[in-house]
Amino acid sequence: MMPILEIEHITKKYSLRHKPGAYMTFREKLISLVSPARTQQEDFWALSDVSFSVLEGESVGVIGRNGAGKSTLLKILSRITKPTSGRIVARGRIASLLEVGTGFHPELTGRENIFFNGSLLGMKRKEIQGRFDEIVSFSGTERFLDTPLKQFSSGMQLRLAFSVSAFLETEILLIDEVLSVGDAEFQKKCVEKMERVRGAGRTILYVSHDLESVERLCKTSILLSQGRIVNAGPSAEVIGGYLSESGEPAFKALNLTPEVRLESFQVNPASIVSGDSITFSIELAQERGHDFHMSDLCLLFYNYRKQRVAIYDLRNFFADFESSPGRLRYTGKISHFNLVEGSYTIGIFYGFNSAAGDVYDLVSVNVKGQPDPLSVKPYDVRYRGFVQLN
Repeated sequence: MMPILEIEHITKKYSLRHKPGAYMTFREKLISLVSPARTQQEDFWALSDVSFSVLEGESVGVIGRNGAGKSTLLKILSRITKPTSGRIVARGRIASLLEVGTGFHPELTGRENIFFNGSLLGMKRKEIQGRFDEIVSFSGTERFLDTPLKQFSSGMQLRLAFSVSAFLETEILLIDEVLSVGDAEFQKKCVEKMERVRGAGRTILYVSHDLESVERLCKTSILLSQGRIVNAGPSAEVIGGYLSESGEPAFKALNLTPEVRLESFQVNPASIVSGDSITFSIELAQERGHDFHMSDLCLLFYNYRKQRVAIYDLRNFFADFESSPGRLRYTGKISHFNLVEGSYTIGIFYGFNSAAGDVYDLVSVNVKGQPDPLSVKPYDVRYRGFVQLN
């Protein structure tokens, strides 16, 4: 099958100018009038030899840290900016939703902007009219339809912009971060709409830092780093690798109280399959002349949203701690680490000498889903979580 979108060796270079002596004394300014300093120029490669292809009906996520080149790639695909070198072959019309207000005019009304933006996307007036009622209903902007866009809130502008791009019949849809903006109800509507769009066979290229929505919407993903593709494949694997490699905090010894110091905290292995065992070790040191009076010590587990999802209480194991002058050590094992797949950080809650507190992000662990021997479809990400039963 011939790809609907081909990106071949795309490179984008920007020239950064640095003017020396931006802040100068009066004397330095006088000297600069006689002998002006040269402006220094630096080449910055936002993208470097990026190549991949997308099949018709495929949903592809693009992830990476800030500055990795994700938005630059979409702007090139949207023809907002030109690549320095390389070429793009698109076998279909492209609609893009890159940021609030792109392709809209603040002086035009909401109604006029629907037709204006649709025409920029290459749609005929008749096509826009056929979808007009659906666009307005989804955006929830009926009351403000004949109001100038400049009087819309940013959330209302987002609703309208997303609705136009999602409902107009283009073959390729480019989305940059918009599903992570807005209220929870609208985010839910957006994700559900994207699932229907995907099910209808349209091609989607989706950039987001919301890795949960990327995994939910996209079967495959691309990881960008410093303008280059460093990984590509199934979304779960690419996201898991990204989290385990770039998200792992480096442990540093720290003072818990004026008398007690956390010298070491380790977890092994750092990447496991859900349900496997995991070992951990902790070492505490006390200041000379002080004694340990440990009342609490728990392991705290947080998901990527920084929500605490599990606690492992160590108070029942205090008798098993190894004691030496000024030191306490313990090595333990969690036989069944039953958290669902994802990236987690581990911290502790402690209580020493009438002082207590939390420490976050000591180490991280990446959990992979169990292989399913019966080929039963796993729960969708949206149904995973925790509930409180009264």
